[in-house]
Amino acid sequence: MTTTALPATLTGTYAIDPAHSRIGFVARHAMVTKVRGAFNEFEGSGYFDAEQPANSRAELTIKAASIDTRNADRDAHLRSNDFFDMDTYPEITFTSTAVEEVDPGQYRVSGDLTIKGVTRPVSIDFEYTGTAVDPYGNTRIGFEGKTTVNRKDWGVNWNAALEAGGVLVSENVTLEFDVSAIRSADAA
Repeated sequence: MTTTALPATLTGTYAIDPAHSRIGFVARHAMVTKVRGAFNEFEGSGYFDAEQPANSRAELTIKAASIDTRNADRDAHLRSNDFFDMDTYPEITFTSTAVEEVDPGQYRVSGDLTIKGVTRPVSIDFEYTGTAVDPYGNTRIGFEGKTTVNRKDWGVNWNAALEAGGVLVSENVTLEFDVSAIRSADAA
């Protein structure tokens, strides 16, 4: 498949549509399966420059208490001081510091991820998934991305040893981003 440069008409300011986006994660549990979850409350915005991607930027704020792994007991444990200490640190944030096009339609967004008051650099690889005008006349742009981080780098340290060896929760967690963003009315 041959991909060409994105049209300059996509350049503009965008806001993430949380009703049509997902901020998720995957962690190995008991060394035998993967547990998937998501954060259900978040907001984000940014500027996308189709001709000069380096001029692009993005910001994301996640309500940590909106964590959802489809298990109320596990979610309560994740909200506790053992993991995210959400009473003390109610938000997880990401602010981009650089955007580069690594291949046509493929972008690496680098930035600062803050969890539990700890800020560390991360890079997320994104793929442009398309553009559409929705039934309400909104221009939408889509991206899918993911990266793997070590949760201990942000002080998310709790674990339990397993009798047969290994640990209950993997240190490495894959962060997943499925984004539908709406261009602002002031975009050219």
